[in-house]
Amino acid sequence: MQATDTATPPGTEAPLPWGSVWGQDAAVDVLRDAASDPSAMTHAWLITGPPGSGRSTLAYAFAAALIADPADEAAEQVMRQVLAGTHPDLTALRTEGVIISIKDARALVERSYFAPSLGRYRVIVVEDADRMVERTSNVLLKALEEPPERTVWVLCAPSEADLLPTIRSRVRALRLREPDVDDVAALIARRTGVDHAVAEQSARHAQRHIGMAQRLATDAEARRRRDQTLRAVLGVRGIGDVVEVAGEIVQAATEDAKALTAERDQAERASLLRTVGVAEGAAVPPAVRAQLNALEDEQKRRATRSLRDGIDRVLTDLQSLFRDVVLLQHGRADGLINRELEPDLRALAAAWSPARTLSVLDRIAETRRNLEQNVAPALALESMLITVSSGRTP
Repeated sequence: MQATDTATPPGTEAPLPWGSVWGQDAAVDVLRDAASDPSAMTHAWLITGPPGSGRSTLAYAFAAALIADPADEAAEQVMRQVLAGTHPDLTALRTEGVIISIKDARALVERSYFAPSLGRYRVIVVEDADRMVERTSNVLLKALEEPPERTVWVLCAPSEADLLPTIRSRVRALRLREPDVDDVAALIARRTGVDHAVAEQSARHAQRHIGMAQRLATDAEARRRRDQTLRAVLGVRGIGDVVEVAGEIVQAATEDAKALTAERDQAERASLLRTVGVAEGAAVPPAVRAQLNALEDEQKRRATRSLRDGIDRVLTDLQSLFRDVVLLQHGRADGLINRELEPDLRALAAAWSPARTLSVLDRIAETRRNLEQNVAPALALESMLITVSSGRTP
């Protein structure tokens, strides 16, 4: 594993399993010590940080350090297995739906009581632990409170506040640092080879979310859609604009979601048919249809999650837009996220009061919460944009 994302000089070998963790030296030190020193170890951890900060990457690196025995000659191979997600002592829940189901939580709890089969520990990694509703969280409580001696839970979430107090009281929390825009830009330029100006703009627009910055930097169409959406919202004046722009946002998010999931869906379908011996283009036997229907149902749930995530990214961009307006209203031009729109933002800052801008920011935050509760995206966006338009002059 090459150390392209760490402070290790290029061309040198990064230390396993931490080589893919970028910009989180303090957190790595804590987890490395815990993995090597039983007195520093605890049975349940919560890794928090904003989207794109590397929560999951760090969780799997920690799992690899826990499961592999450093005294074993095969330690490096074991670590690579864990990082690839194929080691039998690693159980990971990657959320494909809008929420984590009780069924999935119960399966995790059952798995947590198995003794390690090959490694030093059994590790349960829960990505997006904030997507558990209260009754699902309650399923985990006893397992977190009294786990077997050699089982370790690693939960990932944006913040401690995203989990119930009963969960937070049973874990050791580790907060990740937020990287600077310049640091993310340098990383993206190094990873992708794009021009530094594009990397800087992408890092700024992504608000330091590494994965999103990389996508913006390498996808001109994604950059165009973002710019078009923000300009459309700035141009909203009345109900007609509200309905049109809300529809455009949902349509763009739908197309984006399809682009992200279509290739994977097709590959999964082909793999399933190949596994059960159905030739490409052949009719699907009745005995296989149930399996195919189950796969398609799972893919539909994933598509719903992808669509809502896409709309949430748009709302995050809109929050950055009106945050910039607040800065300008208070005489601050440094630190603008959307510098390319500064003339429009200055005009809006002059036309609105700071209280008006803050009310719009509150409405966007409320819309994000409503979408988490499965409110129809188009209706939620229309309601939000009415708030935006009511502060504009025709």
